[in-house]
Amino acid sequence: MQLFNNFVLATKYSLTFSRINGIWLRNIQCRCLSSIQENSTAKNSSNVPAANATERISHEQKTQSQRSQNSLHIAVIGVPNAGKSTFINNLINHRVCPTSSKVHTTRKASKAIYTSGQTQLVFYDTPGLVTPREIKRHNLEQNFKSAYKHAIQHADIIACMHDVSNSWSRNALHSTVLETLNEYKHLPSFLILNKIDALKSKRVLLELIRVLTNDTISSTQSLWSRKQKNRSKRIEETQDKSPALSEEKKEKDVSWSNFQEVFLVSSLTGSGLNDIHDYLVKVAKERAWEYSKGSFTDETPEAIVVESVRARLLDYLPQEIPYNLHSQIEYYSEEKGTIYASVEVTCPSSRIERLICGESNGKLKQITERVTSDLVETFGKPISLTIATRSKKANESKKI
Repeated sequence: MQLFNNFVLATKYSLTFSRINGIWLRNIQCRCLSSIQENSTAKNSSNVPAANATERISHEQKTQSQRSQNSLHIAVIGVPNAGKSTFINNLINHRVCPTSSKVHTTRKASKAIYTSGQTQLVFYDTPGLVTPREIKRHNLEQNFKSAYKHAIQHADIIACMHDVSNSWSRNALHSTVLETLNEYKHLPSFLILNKIDALKSKRVLLELIRVLTNDTISSTQSLWSRKQKNRSKRIEETQDKSPALSEEKKEKDVSWSNFQEVFLVSSLTGSGLNDIHDYLVKVAKERAWEYSKGSFTDETPEAIVVESVRARLLDYLPQEIPYNLHSQIEYYSEEKGTIYASVEVTCPSSRIERLICGESNGKLKQITERVTSDLVETFGKPISLTIATRSKKANESKKI
């Protein structure tokens, strides 16, 4: 009996302990669930500011990247055949502007884009500054003069190109150049003395700097003078004395007093171009780029093809004949990395057409090969080019 009572008492205590433990276990489970829910809520609420912070950081980085970008728009002006297009091509190290040995190769303003590091330079290749008489003589468009004005209006600085190889015109800035500089005198400008490789006497260059700038560029102001100060002294001592420029030509109407810098370059050989590059990067303005990093020009591929054909026609045809021709694109496409293009050249007469084609179309073949080589250099891709000629007075056409 005593054993039975002890068993009942033990069972009672066991049941009581189990109930208590159950309550404790349920309480522990509830507390754990509550803690998990609180942590989850806190985590979700903390994700919102974290996401906002990420977006804010990304926006700040993008803004900072734009702020660190610099750009400069340069209008390159000068008389015809001063070497503006060659200068731009060699400075940006990319053939963008068509060139030829004749004047008025560039008929409209176009952009050449060069991006180096954080700086983007946008060059305006402008038509040569001409008089109304020259416009009529070379059958130029009526908007020929307005083309360079439009470029200057969008530029930050003016680069004045001057050909020093021409002994007849190198001692004075052309009247059209002076008029343009005076009209836009609110813009900074610098002088580029081009084709210095054609001069044997360096003393003439030193005298030209003094005359063309009205003796306003000193060795402490000019970037070139600072770098070449000691070399200039040696040149003066070693070079034969050349006759000084006539006092009659040292007048204000042949010079411009507001040039900020003077550079001596040879666009053909590349001499002196690095100094201009460094100067333009230095004076560039802090602002976002206008074009992507891989851009070289704003011209369409079709326009580049037509202008390249027209430029080589200037080289291969005599006198005024190429100025009376009209070139237009017939076909353009790109398939599997190869460019296919066809250009039609309209001639004023059958005689001119025969002159272009040559015997057995030999001359037209030479022109086509030369243009093809130019375009391969421009686009960096294989090109299949066809040039067709057509006379206004005949329906037949010849193709090469």
